[in-house]
Amino acid sequence: MALLRSYVSGGWHTASDAGVPLHDATTGEEVASVSSAGIDMAAALEYGRGVGGPALRELTFHQRAALLKALGSHLREHRDELYALSARTGATLGDSKFDIDGGIGVLLSYGSKGKRELPNSTVYVDGAVEPLSKGGTFVGQHIATPLRGVAVQINAFNFPVWGPLEKFAPAFLAGVPSLVKPASQTAYLTARLVELIISSGILPEGTLQFVAGSVGDLLDHVTAQDLVSFTGSASTAQKLRAHPAIVRNSVRFNGEADSLNCSILGPDAKPGTTEFDLFVKQLTSEMTVKAGQKCTAIRRAFVPAELLDDVAAAASARLAKVTVGNPTSEGVRMGALASLEQREEVRRSLKSLLDAGSIVFGNPDQVDVVDADAERGAFLSPILLKADPERAEPHEVEAFGPVSTLLPYTSTAQVIDYAARGLGSLAGSIVSADGEFVREVVLGLAPWHGRLLVLDADDAKESTGHGSPMPQLVHGGPGRAGGGEEMGGIRGVLHHMQRTAIQGSPKVLGSVTGQWVPGAERTISDVHPFRKSLAELKVGDAVVTGSRTVTQADVDHFAEYTGDTFYAHTDPEAAAANPFFGGIVAHGYLILSFAAGLFVSPEPGPVLANYGLENLRFLTPVKPGDELTVTLTAKQITPRDSNDYGEVRWDADVVNAAGESVAKYDVLTLVAKELS
Repeated sequence: MALLRSYVSGGWHTASDAGVPLHDATTGEEVASVSSAGIDMAAALEYGRGVGGPALRELTFHQRAALLKALGSHLREHRDELYALSARTGATLGDSKFDIDGGIGVLLSYGSKGKRELPNSTVYVDGAVEPLSKGGTFVGQHIATPLRGVAVQINAFNFPVWGPLEKFAPAFLAGVPSLVKPASQTAYLTARLVELIISSGILPEGTLQFVAGSVGDLLDHVTAQDLVSFTGSASTAQKLRAHPAIVRNSVRFNGEADSLNCSILGPDAKPGTTEFDLFVKQLTSEMTVKAGQKCTAIRRAFVPAELLDDVAAAASARLAKVTVGNPTSEGVRMGALASLEQREEVRRSLKSLLDAGSIVFGNPDQVDVVDADAERGAFLSPILLKADPERAEPHEVEAFGPVSTLLPYTSTAQVIDYAARGLGSLAGSIVSADGEFVREVVLGLAPWHGRLLVLDADDAKESTGHGSPMPQLVHGGPGRAGGGEEMGGIRGVLHHMQRTAIQGSPKVLGSVTGQWVPGAERTISDVHPFRKSLAELKVGDAVVTGSRTVTQADVDHFAEYTGDTFYAHTDPEAAAANPFFGGIVAHGYLILSFAAGLFVSPEPGPVLANYGLENLRFLTPVKPGDELTVTLTAKQITPRDSNDYGEVRWDADVVNAAGESVAKYDVLTLVAKELS
């Protein structure tokens, strides 16, 4: 069978030995062999730093986001091929879609978030300008820039597509090249994924490398600018975290390890309620999807003591309908574990769990299978246990397969304590319609969990379920779960970047960030900035308007016309008694309307639309007789690569005759790139 190739240092590498055989999880047939023998790991890392990194850093966030979207679309066209290969890992079609479509979805999600939430620039500005002096000539701001190393990504066997892509996407968007090393059992699927990516030519060279087989001496060569992300067992994560090079160089390490995730049934969820049915359905689904080989699967199912027998009966009835067998056969709902070795590992863990309880459903040594040999394939029956929650084993031993344990509780405080005995989990769920119970449990469990799902009748139809990490939210957990956050939307991107505090004058900060900073010079010309196309407009271009005096008649008319008759605008006696106003004041939105009338250039032109205001603050009350002036400054210009217009953020400062700011806000407009 084929020896899997690695892709390093700009080319495909075939190992110098025969490699270790990999087997079809269903038939036991040899699929491929795997080895990394002969790879110069130091050279691969240096290639990523020297070739991939510079190529990525030349691109803006929006350009990187567009490449992620293009890659996601390309892989969509090859899903059927990946599904077929995924079946050899023991995955049903549903399991394969969970892995493959989920991974592609991560690429598309980060592509969208990058364009929507990041600037069309190579610098990320983190937070507002911080004043550091009374006169405003010395200010500070945080920026984030990509690390100049390689993101080394070591993945688990259970998600050979989603696992690599969910690490790769945020690293790529941040501007950091990746070196992917999958677990060997299912590396043949990841190898094909990488072949499809490399052959597409979508990614800049050096931004993705792939090692099939052992990591060898890879970690000996990581530097302070590299990152290491690991998914797998807690014991291996501990060893990697303590690697001398990682410790010596303070390498940024992210661990996502196995954890004893829990689901909690609320006392209100009696048999016959929607929530009871949802709990049982979710529990059995989490046991059987991917044959329970998910780091987020429910291992501990906490139920009110008086409902233990009801849940056991209902779950057993659902599990009895699960057909185990060849994942490509019609009607099969659960395929094989990834390997015979994995099945034996699950059986060993089960023996420890049985010291604390008993089997409610299933037989670890016998299972009826469809269209397959139960011994040649790595098949195992779903196993539901019940155990004493005061024993240590349910909170310490994870059987990484189709196994879950029912554990009774008698009070809210008790179930919070039991859940915390897992010492850190990736995911937990609470199934209840009782808001007070949910609030108490969420706040009690949050310090021990990276993600909590609350499931009830209201969100059930659209909920993605207990075991589905979403790229918009963090994926990781404290303690035993590894202490990391692999995704988390823009948080996942920033994990690959260095946050740096920049101190200097407003002019200097503007130069670094590409944004106008209050206190920096403005450029005022005879041409109104609204008459300039995106190609002509520059950061700092500004207009200082003429003035307008607010009259009592203006305030009265605005109150009558809009229906906003709040007493501060209409009742002189009550307004005078208000400590903030001391008399009648103009409506805030009247001030905004007058300001727009002062700064807008009304003729058709390059400004296509005003699509919002941000950061609005009313700072000084405006009274009848006050004279208002506006200074409008182009603060940030963001071209859109795929459109003939871009976004311009304007700093608006409305002042009174005394020079006091009465309102400050950002105006957001869409501006044509060229004059028509």
